Amino acid sequence: MTDLSKYRNIGIFAHVDAGKTTTTERILKLTGKIHKTGEVHDGEATTDFMEQEAERGITIQSAATSCEWNGHRMNIIDTPGHVDFTIEVYRSLKVLDGGVGVFCGSGGVEPQSETNWRYADESEVARVIFVNKLDRMGADFYRVVKQVEDVLGANPLVMVLPIGIEDNFTGVVDLLSRKAWIWDDSGLPENYKIEEPPADMADAVEEWREKLIEMAVEQDDELMEKYLDGEEPAIDDVKRCIRQGTIKLDFFPTFCGSAFKNKGVQNVLDAVVDFLPDPTEVKPQPETDEEGEETGEFAIVDPERPLRALAFKIMDDRFGALTFIRIYSGTLNKGDTVLNTFTGKTERIGRIVEMHADERIELDSAQAGDIVAVVGMKNVQTGHTLCDPKHPATLEPMVFPDPVISIAVAPKDKGASEKLGIAIGKMIQEDPSFRVETDQDSGETILKGMGELHLDIKIDILKRTHGVEVEVGKPQVAYRETITQKVEDSYTHKKQSGGSGQYAKIDYIIEPGEPGSGFEFESKVTGGNVPREFWPAVEKGFKSVMDKGVLAGYPCLDFKVTLMDGAFHPVDSSAVAYELASRAAYRQTMPKAGPQLMEPIMKVDVFSPDDNVGDVIGDLNRRRGMIKSQEAGATGVRIKAECPLSEMFGYIGDLRTMTSGRGQFSMEFLHYLPCPKNVAEEVIKETKEREAAKEK
Repeated sequence: MTDLSKYRNIGIFAHVDAGKTTTTERILKLTGKIHKTGEVHDGEATTDFMEQEAERGITIQSAATSCEWNGHRMNIIDTPGHVDFTIEVYRSLKVLDGGVGVFCGSGGVEPQSETNWRYADESEVARVIFVNKLDRMGADFYRVVKQVEDVLGANPLVMVLPIGIEDNFTGVVDLLSRKAWIWDDSGLPENYKIEEPPADMADAVEEWREKLIEMAVEQDDELMEKYLDGEEPAIDDVKRCIRQGTIKLDFFPTFCGSAFKNKGVQNVLDAVVDFLPDPTEVKPQPETDEEGEETGEFAIVDPERPLRALAFKIMDDRFGALTFIRIYSGTLNKGDTVLNTFTGKTERIGRIVEMHADERIELDSAQAGDIVAVVGMKNVQTGHTLCDPKHPATLEPMVFPDPVISIAVAPKDKGASEKLGIAIGKMIQEDPSFRVETDQDSGETILKGMGELHLDIKIDILKRTHGVEVEVGKPQVAYRETITQKVEDSYTHKKQSGGSGQYAKIDYIIEPGEPGSGFEFESKVTGGNVPREFWPAVEKGFKSVMDKGVLAGYPCLDFKVTLMDGAFHPVDSSAVAYELASRAAYRQTMPKAGPQLMEPIMKVDVFSPDDNVGDVIGDLNRRRGMIKSQEAGATGVRIKAECPLSEMFGYIGDLRTMTSGRGQFSMEFLHYLPCPKNVAEEVIKETKEREAAKEK
């Protein structure tokens, strides 16, 4: 039995380019897991092992690795920062107990940091903060601390102060011990001295130390009383309070340094051990029933209890499919049979491995609190629960956002089409935010994703990893339709042709629903004119055709159908007749209900150098963007806007041209809004032309 109090399951997450992967590399070097540090800008980082990651210098997949520090075992997941891959962050946070939020010393709290922070808040994950890149131009530790308060609405608990800044950054002062950690210029993490802090920092150290202790002792009434009476608490007591407050999410211990220059990383590792929770100190995962409602039972972290594990990621590599699982309770042994409660089927556990990026170490068993990978599971997908067949249970599943952008792809030759099917099957299993459909009319394969970069990478993986050459169509926007008027109508379905016929009559109201309400159905029929057993058939009929709107064939959102009355025939009425009646009723009434085209609106966050702000705003206005706010930072201006997705294709190229390559942006789906009339007419015309071309 291993001691669970010595386990830390942590994730490292941040905005793109804040230095997460570099920080992970330094942690692996310090803990003796790797001997040579790989650099992201050389394409040699350990956890960025996909070709696409090495080339672009970004993290795409979350990579798992484990290491030891001060007798504690750490399972670390390095997550992507780019907005198109937030799904990776979301599902990693779901299975972690703690996190390290990395912020750039000059960039501060950037848009993706906000999204990731929000996910971490929703998953109730305790975090420590690491303000990185303090050796960079424009770095300012105190400004970032202020942003964490203002932008994220969080309480940073400052644990260290930087000594010097930008080129003169040499180390940090640990406020609790009042000692300075000074690194030399060799760039080696182990070359540091612990000495007295610089004399000119004495006042700042005392001021921030007082704030630290005041915030910490609020966790313990007895200590607080003593402190108010002028008694200085012992450092161990303060640390105990900090741990309590961190786990309760009351505040977030905040550190600083430069991962690239190897300064300040040890303090973060110590903080992970000292302040982040072990698996037993986190709220246990709720168990749910088949409908996803909580049952009131919990998966308590205990190796002696029945097995409860969640599959949170599937990865295909050269040895076969790997299923990453977090074990919440019980023990998993090689050769065990486990039940997948989603499919109702059992699977045998072949090999259990511990991952270090893309290397693996074979294990015989794993227990509650572990994050391991299992080789060769066939029917398990992200979010499925694996459990003991004798004690079945389901853990709270993961919810994934819907894609907003799609492209059509076609294999370049006949031989590639089978390969394309197999490759796409594997890719869907790996990434739940990536969806695929086949267009029934044209037979085209449609790939759907979270953004242009997301789909770009998918096409790249198809070519390189799976060797499938495809032709790519123009990106398509996922439009929707809705209605604006309430209509009362009636429809009669009659078919007599010898033998038993079909008869169904329905009187109904179709009206607009609340935004985001989807499809609602209600029956107000009294007196059996439409027998109760046929109501579901009426609902099913409307539901089956709502995917094809009457304007341009896009799915219809947010409307309500109320069945008011109708008629039936004792012999000729059947569920099928009522289903056919309601399908025809939809086609008859929707054009009368003021149908309207809806377009996806994106939340856009643009960073622009000061000199180009006017051009960038003018360009966003031309793209029908609504400017929401502007914030001046140290190195430029952040512009927040809401823009239609259809106007944002190829935006990164235009932005780089306007800002001489210095501009950056990120966007995520916000909501659907009605399309302006001229745009809607253009979209409907294009859709009809496409349909006509397919028929030819």
